[in-house]
Amino acid sequence: MATTRSIDLNCDMGESYGRWTLGADAEIMPCITSANVACGFHGGDPHVMRRTVELALKHGVAIGSHPGLPDLMGFGRRVMDVTPREIKDYLCYQTGALREFVRVAGSDLQHMKPHGILYNMMEKDEALAVAAGEAALESGGTGLILMALASGKYDRACRKRGVRVASEGFADRAYNVDCTLVSRKIAGSLITDPEAAAAQAVRMATEGKVRTIDGVEIDIAVQTICCHGDTPGAERIVRRVREALEKAGCQVRPLRDWLPAA
Repeated sequence: MATTRSIDLNCDMGESYGRWTLGADAEIMPCITSANVACGFHGGDPHVMRRTVELALKHGVAIGSHPGLPDLMGFGRRVMDVTPREIKDYLCYQTGALREFVRVAGSDLQHMKPHGILYNMMEKDEALAVAAGEAALESGGTGLILMALASGKYDRACRKRGVRVASEGFADRAYNVDCTLVSRKIAGSLITDPEAAAAQAVRMATEGKVRTIDGVEIDIAVQTICCHGDTPGAERIVRRVREALEKAGCQVRPLRDWLPAA
């Protein structure tokens, strides 16, 4: 299986806060090319944000904001009744906070990736998807990349409005036939076997295919692949995914180095 295509490998980082620690950021960061840094609403705090930015820059990893709903106790995974205007304000507020830490460290933001249930809500509600696209344009113009679910409605809605979108696939999540992710409430929704996650990532990157939880082959076009930092054994999964992508001939590089302009 030979290919020379470029692919980005991203992971959610900096989701600890206060005295509570989540994830293995120090072990994962050297294996990824883009870090989605929590901004305080679903996880993270000012001190964690600063440390995470410094860790990313140490390893040459591109930095993006990972804004979520204001739901620290529920880790941003509970549906909330929010308006498009509120979504824009939440994304602007959180991205601005992270951008200042990145600026102080002498770098720039590469991307924005909404977190958790908000990401799913935008797939179901075009008005929320449009709000995210507008927030990205207002925050960083056409240079700021917005990560969106590959082959999804949110992805298409933002591209239509001139947003620089990176279509995202997931190595550690199961898929439905409509290219959405299987609910975390359903058994088998998480892929915790590093070999299985690696195989799924390689097929998405090199063949544009993924097998659904029901065993159906579907088409999917991805430019970035995500491994969740809070998946059990995430550090082993990320390392194996990176190794497998490179073995398959992919150039694993940050989106800023190769993603076409909007």
